Amino acid sequence: MPIQVRSHAKINLGLAIGAPRVDGFHALTTVYQTLELYDIVTVSARPAAETAIRLSSNDARVPTDTRNTAWKMVSLALQEAGAAAEVDIHIVKRLPVQGGLGAGSANAVAALIGLEAELGLQGGNSAFPPFGQKTSEGWDKGRLWQVRRLEIAARVGSDVPLFLIGGAVLGLDRGQDVYPLPDVEPMWCVVALPETGVSTPQAFRDWDALCAQEGLTTETSEDKLKQLSRAYASAFAGAIPLRVGQMTGSSGVIPSGDDLAGREESALVRTGITSWIQNDFERVVFAQQPSLREIKRILAGHGTPEAALYASLSGSGSALFGLYQTRGQAEAACARLQSAGVQYQLTRTLPRNEYWHRMLS
Repeated sequence: MPIQVRSHAKINLGLAIGAPRVDGFHALTTVYQTLELYDIVTVSARPAAETAIRLSSNDARVPTDTRNTAWKMVSLALQEAGAAAEVDIHIVKRLPVQGGLGAGSANAVAALIGLEAELGLQGGNSAFPPFGQKTSEGWDKGRLWQVRRLEIAARVGSDVPLFLIGGAVLGLDRGQDVYPLPDVEPMWCVVALPETGVSTPQAFRDWDALCAQEGLTTETSEDKLKQLSRAYASAFAGAIPLRVGQMTGSSGVIPSGDDLAGREESALVRTGITSWIQNDFERVVFAQQPSLREIKRILAGHGTPEAALYASLSGSGSALFGLYQTRGQAEAACARLQSAGVQYQLTRTLPRNEYWHRMLS
């Protein structure tokens, strides 16, 4: 029976990029954060003498052959598991294509989870628990499969492995070297979806030109990236919010959802994260697409009571996002975007446990 998997988006809470390396890639330091927004990936699979993969989508822009990340993921996973199957994958797109939200990479992981559930590969008939949690069987073969599939994911794309963890994730090297960070409670998030597109390869080429202009080398950028990775780890460790049971006042009344969001987010703000994180891609992308800078200004809402805690380009764009303490502040940002004729989606950040719970719910 076909299985449906929710394929959640991500944003980048800051993105620092190093100078181009001799292998053509760039070292980076970032914090990925999964969102409630999602595509739907439906997978059906049955054992066969030879592997055959068929892929379809409701969006004509989605490649339906070996160029598709979901196709690559399923093919590599079957090879790694020493299995063959006939696999059908259908992707219902609700997220923008090439928008900086990791939609294609998330589709790849969703296809893998569906394949595992359909065929019982290594982990049985359901998705594995959140990364870092032990099963009742301890570090069994299923846990070894988790390590192997992280390696497979890195071969498919640099930001694919993050979706095998979910929540807040520290990304290093090319972004594929991932470490789970302590989650903060959900924050309101507004994602702006401009009509203009951004080419990631071109953004990197523009970044390389800027590095050459400013004399930034791989050696000089290495220290900056290491310092940032330590700062992220320290900041998120200090941003763990109080649980609801610890937040009741002397009256014993649990605060409302908006009040909780304000208190929880204030823990994040107190660490000072929002004062120093930035996305290096903004330096080159905004120069080529000035309208995106204006959308960030609208999201930020500086000088208003509804100002964002943080606003930024996500990845190389073209999607941008703002984070807010309360739903009311987020809805005010939506109204500003609507007045400017910019499409948007209102959502929340998605912690690790909820990410895995919702994936197959």
